[in-house]
Amino acid sequence: MGIPLRQQTACFHGFVVDIRTKRAWDRHEASDGARFLVDGRWPPGVRPDSLRIVLWVRDAAPGGKLMKWFRRHPDEWPEFKRRYFDELDADPVGWEPIARQARLGPVTLLYAMRDRRHNNAAALAEYLTDRISAG
Repeated sequence: MGIPLRQQTACFHGFVVDIRTKRAWDRHEASDGARFLVDGRWPPGVRPDSLRIVLWVRDAAPGGKLMKWFRRHPDEWPEFKRRYFDELDADPVGWEPIARQARLGPVTLLYAMRDRRHNNAAALAEYLTDRISAG
């Protein structure tokens, strides 16, 4: 079943910001809202029509060097998030389509990493929830 492991919620001008994360292979559900693929590469073995995404937001994915570093240092989650958040701060155009949609309703970020707790989508959900709730 495609139940997201992580869900970030916050309040923005009286509305609840609801950003969820799922692996690309998890089943689509009506409660997912707008779905965005947030990886730099297409997930292996996944047909484009099966994801039901609004947009593939490659520019919101961590840079290649950062992902390579994180794969070698999976225990460095806080440092990965710090570096990734620095990348996101430097290029808000990459994540703005997701933030715009999150202000309107539920959003699900799709990713390919095996770790359901420590992945770029979970970090991005945290980042976006903080930015949107801050106004």
